Amino acid sequence: MLSAMVYHRSRSFFCLLFCFSLLGFGLFTNEVQAAHIVGGEMTYECLGPEGNNSMRYRFTMKVYRDCAGNGADYDGPDGQVRAHITVYQGSSINPFTTVFAGRPRISRIEADIGINNPCIIVPTNVCVQEGIYIFEEVLPIVDESYHIVYQRCCRNGSISNLRRPGETGSSYTVEISPLAQRTCNNSPTFKQFPPIVICADQELIFDHSATDAEGDQLVYSFCTPLNGGTTFDVAPNPDAPPPWQAVRYVPPYSGNRPITGAPDLSITPNTGIIRGVPTIQGQFVVGICVQEFRNGDLLTELRRDFQFNVTFCEPQVNATISGDLDAGVYRYQTCNETVITMINRSTNVNFIDSYLWQFNTTDRDGNPLVFDTRNIVAEFPGPGKYSGRMILNPGSSALCTDTADVEVVISPPIEPQFIAEYDTCVAGSVSFQELTPLIENGVASWNWDFGDQNTSNEQNPVHRYQTPGLREVSLTIVDSFGCSGTFTQEINWFPAPAVIILEPSAEVGCAPLEVTFNNLSEPIDETYNIRWNFGDGNTGTEISPTHVYTKEGFQTVTVEILSPLGCYNIGVFEDLIEVDSSPVVSFNYTPEVGISNFNPTVQFFDQSKHIVQWDWDFGGLGSSGLISPSFTFPDTGRHVVTLTGTHFYGCVDTFSQVIDVVPLIRYFLPNAFTPNGDDKNEFFGPKGFFRGIRNYQMVIYNRWGELIFETTNPDERWNGRKFNTGRSAPSGAYAYHISFVGPRGTPQEFQGTAILVR
Repeated sequence: MLSAMVYHRSRSFFCLLFCFSLLGFGLFTNEVQAAHIVGGEMTYECLGPEGNNSMRYRFTMKVYRDCAGNGADYDGPDGQVRAHITVYQGSSINPFTTVFAGRPRISRIEADIGINNPCIIVPTNVCVQEGIYIFEEVLPIVDESYHIVYQRCCRNGSISNLRRPGETGSSYTVEISPLAQRTCNNSPTFKQFPPIVICADQELIFDHSATDAEGDQLVYSFCTPLNGGTTFDVAPNPDAPPPWQAVRYVPPYSGNRPITGAPDLSITPNTGIIRGVPTIQGQFVVGICVQEFRNGDLLTELRRDFQFNVTFCEPQVNATISGDLDAGVYRYQTCNETVITMINRSTNVNFIDSYLWQFNTTDRDGNPLVFDTRNIVAEFPGPGKYSGRMILNPGSSALCTDTADVEVVISPPIEPQFIAEYDTCVAGSVSFQELTPLIENGVASWNWDFGDQNTSNEQNPVHRYQTPGLREVSLTIVDSFGCSGTFTQEINWFPAPAVIILEPSAEVGCAPLEVTFNNLSEPIDETYNIRWNFGDGNTGTEISPTHVYTKEGFQTVTVEILSPLGCYNIGVFEDLIEVDSSPVVSFNYTPEVGISNFNPTVQFFDQSKHIVQWDWDFGGLGSSGLISPSFTFPDTGRHVVTLTGTHFYGCVDTFSQVIDVVPLIRYFLPNAFTPNGDDKNEFFGPKGFFRGIRNYQMVIYNRWGELIFETTNPDERWNGRKFNTGRSAPSGAYAYHISFVGPRGTPQEFQGTAILVR
């Protein structure tokens, strides 16, 4: 029925009817109305003359209502209100006649009308009925128009574009002009009922045209629907005369702009095609007027008002495949790989019955490259760019099909080429020149690996190797699609050093002189044949040898370098090494004997040769930088005296001798003492220098052999009392005995008689 209604979009959409109970009829609200009038229209058919100067007419009135809720039934013998239609003549406010119609012929409009798509799931609570009243009436031919009207309240309270829609009624009218009466004209009739539900944000194209039995000119326009009936007078009897009040729109809506869109809905005057893209969800009352003209004269005007119910729709099938989605196209890119697997990820599979893959190329046998499976493995002829499309449910209606565009780019193989230019015997740079054939997709990058951990991104680089060797040089080229190719070749880089450079660890010194020759020549490694002549008759073959010179004089060093490829260079370094005489250090001293703690000063005399610096170390007790110093030893003992002599070139020699400072003691005893308290000669004991003695013991006895004094402290003396604390000893002779061990372990004893005088 609605085959002229087409939705244009790249994807199919599922109308969310289940979100509503349809047509405000609770479609956008939970409010329940006493009557759910959806729309209607009235047409007439002239059956011919009837009696004297009259015509018989058959009228058809269609009224649409929601049958899903608890709304009022149709007017009629079995309804709550008796259906009546009022006829007015001219401008009279008094009815010409009233027609009481019988029970309407009621039928249900299928819920998917205007959708007609197997992918749309229609809820079970959607119900729209069409009630058709047919009645006849004989009307005299007059010079005034007849106005036939049926009024009823109320519309749906959920309507979006009307003020107080639940209190707004409807008037369905038709006018029979004097010309229409005289010519027994038939009014136009609409071909089809508008779609119950339309999708927001999708283009609507609906054929709302009418047919006319006489083929008169029909002009279509949006017009404001008429009000009629109130909540206080649901079905006026009689119906109100013209002119009738128009419904009141909520700004920015109007009769000419009943729905906002981008673009707004419009109707083509000469075709009745409604076109536009609604953008707002809701219920919208729309009025359509069709004026019938014959030879420029208006015969009649047909009115229909109805509801467009706009909702947001979602796709029920969605074409999606593997690959990189870019600007709506699924792209596959390979590098010379002609077999490509494409995985179909389209949904919802429950609504997908068939697939069609089409590409703008052929297979190996020259047949079109097409597939009818969900997933495909396609083999393309070779490098190139191919386009294609995957279609879901091909041949199905617009809302049940979807497509995915495909682009396949197969890049040709990349085969880099290059040459290397260099002198095999000169340690210079290597120039690389890229010679790759033309790359169709363009070069994105050049990646050079010179085989020595160095790289470059230049097209034609110049590289200087630091060490010789057999190098594997590779060039990888990447095109703009990311495809790459690599070419590798060997470079034999074994030149002889352009300049031979040596860095000896020493150039001058005393024999024996050890010199390490650091060979800084480049390039060289263990594969080179190297021969050294050190100038003193000795040779070597290492890269950086170490040699010890024992012969005095100037030495000329020669080094020869031969590369594995036969490249040769020689370096001669005249008088590079100077070897001087070694220093000889010696000294003597006086006195040679008799050095003791009583004579600790020693005079030293240098006997060295070939030195310019003297460093004396007196056994850690002191030092001197004089040539022949003297030194007084602060303590007795055997002291190692060392002289370090330094040559002009830094060579050193040492000489050491032991100086023995003998520890001597001086020990003597008096023969008498007078402990009488006059502070003179009060004590008896040793006097002198006896530092360093040990195991000291002194004992004193009286004439009867009695021990009267004893000590182990050489500094303690006898004061004439018994053990220095008892009674005073009488004058007389007392025997003593003293023993100790000297500083170097020599035992000594002293004995004699001490005279005590009082």
